Amino acid sequence: MTTASDHDASRVDGRGWTPRLIFSLVSIVLVLEVLSVSYMTVSMALPAITTEFRTDQGAWLITAFLLVGAVTAPLVGKLADMYGKRRLLIWCIAISTAGTLMSAIATSYAVMIAGRALGGMLVPCLFLSYSLIRDVFPPKIVPLAVSISTAGMGLITVAAPFLAGWLIDGFGWRSVFWFFGGILVVLVFLVLASTPETSVRLRSRVDFIGAALLGAGLAGVLIAVSFGPTWGWTAPITLVFLLGGVVLVVGWYLSAQRIPEPLIGLDVLGRRPVLYTVIAAGAVYGVGALYSIVLPMMTMTPDTFGLGYGFGLDAEGFALFQVPLGVMTMTGGIVVGTLCGRGVPPRTLLAASMVFLGSGAALTAVQHDAKPTLFVFAAIVGLGMGLGYAAVPNQLIAAVPPELQASTAGIAGVVQSLASAALPVIAFAVMNNSFVAPLSPADTGGAVVYTDGGFVAAFVIAVFTAVVGVLAVSAIPRRVEQFSVHDPAAPGVGAVVGTHVDAP
Repeated sequence: MTTASDHDASRVDGRGWTPRLIFSLVSIVLVLEVLSVSYMTVSMALPAITTEFRTDQGAWLITAFLLVGAVTAPLVGKLADMYGKRRLLIWCIAISTAGTLMSAIATSYAVMIAGRALGGMLVPCLFLSYSLIRDVFPPKIVPLAVSISTAGMGLITVAAPFLAGWLIDGFGWRSVFWFFGGILVVLVFLVLASTPETSVRLRSRVDFIGAALLGAGLAGVLIAVSFGPTWGWTAPITLVFLLGGVVLVVGWYLSAQRIPEPLIGLDVLGRRPVLYTVIAAGAVYGVGALYSIVLPMMTMTPDTFGLGYGFGLDAEGFALFQVPLGVMTMTGGIVVGTLCGRGVPPRTLLAASMVFLGSGAALTAVQHDAKPTLFVFAAIVGLGMGLGYAAVPNQLIAAVPPELQASTAGIAGVVQSLASAALPVIAFAVMNNSFVAPLSPADTGGAVVYTDGGFVAAFVIAVFTAVVGVLAVSAIPRRVEQFSVHDPAAPGVGAVVGTHVDAP
């Protein structure tokens, strides 16, 4: 069993920033940058990939990545609390590397999807990273380090379209996977060299039945949400996946009430600071995903259609709109890290995030026919995203003891993935049902084009989601007291090996 001195030693240096801490943070940030950028670049490579393999099932490349990331998050979080957050971080990066390289050499589309699914193991690295930072960085710099690691993902998306275009046009779509696979190999060694393992451990058993029920249930729901628009919402296959997924999730919930050490302690999840933070996290990521999908569609529509919107931008032209989004996302993260370090509650900053997200979406709904104003509105949304991305982990750190950080953050990750997948589907269901523009396929090149009201409806959905987020934040207690995990048994948790350290 570890002692207090052991845990203190795992925090690299109590004085503040040191070269090794900077090296560690840069290594972690690079892992999360690869997560962000690889998703975008693979999306840009999708037309070339589907053409080579002669398939119309390109959506599976995106879905497989998100699906594996979401369904494995609860189990990865529990294992990280039990065996070490750095260990699981390294394993996730290594598995993702293998999948990325598998996609690079794929000779069939089935192998391609399998590789992309393994690549989805990079998704849990988001919550593993900030959970690890919480344990091994000095308390006074944890808020800023966590904020930089989570919100910094937005900055490099500015350059991502140019990087993807250079790789795909110059070297073919396989170069995308070779490029990121090589980077991930290097990052494994950088993280090992720069970041110590946490000494905090949770002695518990792994609830494999619960993991299977929850994982399969989430998989069913995500597949139904992802492919429902294509298959049809009333198609038998959609209903089988959706209803079957819901039944399995309910089965997990019932089993978690009855076994002594469930995959996720319902008593922990049911605490107001945790539950409503998780709901707010879904709102932040859902609005961010919806805005990021709808904005390029709107700006890249030719203005010659006379629909009241659209500038006919190409991919490089739209990249300019990524600048305010990315820069302000990073700015929001720095603001959160700085203010939290000075005693401002994360709850306050999470509420501000919702206000900026809702305001930016509302302004875009009202006025979207001029580039300068759209730049400003995108910057407002970017600031809201950055504040939210950074405030969520800081709020969870304040509410949850270190022994349960990864497993609790894993649930937040699941909700973030579900919201990011579901909200765009809801928006496009509304747009496809009521707002398809009366233009002939010959005029649009076969593409579906929406009326101005369709985009207004999408942004209004974003606004309502931000309002839900505000309500969730308002339900978080103003004074959050971190509960203690006792040895040997807080109900449904297990025994602690290591020491409790108050949240910074």
